[in-house]
Amino acid sequence: MNSEVKYATVIKVIGRTGSRGQVTQVRVQFTDDSKRQITRNVKGPIREGDILTLTESEREARRLR
Repeated sequence: MNSEVKYATVIKVIGRTGSRGQVTQVRVQFTDDSKRQITRNVKGPIREGDILTLTESEREARRLR
């Protein structure tokens, strides 16, 4: 298991998800690898330009329907 922490910048807020809309789906770009982008689910307030600390960076969230 990779215990390395990765930093990613939010480049786009996709939308709200979860049974009550408590989770926001965002597109992030890794700061160390500017070509790599993934979709993640974030709980709490978030906006474009925020920097996330990811303990796990391989898993990607499913698309919103």
